[in-house]
Amino acid sequence: MRGSVVVMVVVAAVVVCSWGNVQMASADTSPSQCKEERNLLVNACRPVIYGRSPSANCCQRVRVSHVECVCPYVTPKTASIIGAIGVDNVVKKIEGCGRTVPRKFKCGSITTP
Repeated sequence: MRGSVVVMVVVAAVVVCSWGNVQMASADTSPSQCKEERNLLVNACRPVIYGRSPSANCCQRVRVSHVECVCPYVTPKTASIIGAIGVDNVVKKIEGCGRTVPRKFKCGSITTP
């Protein structure tokens, strides 16, 4: 269970730091579709927690994931863990995806610098 929480924390940090163009879920995105998006994102980006750069597949998942499917899972506890990891470190990894980091973007309990 702890491993999946850590993966979700890192994935949330990746997502928070990678939305140059925020992808909004359409009104017809169901809870089950959002859950599937999160699962695909977590699985694609799992190596990031081990210090690896995001893979092409991870970057693709970050680009297509909807903010409404991910941000509700960025709780105060998740935000504190991301803060301990260092958003700057996450940003450096995300730059490998060719994404700009939005300033002052709020996702759950995190606002980017």
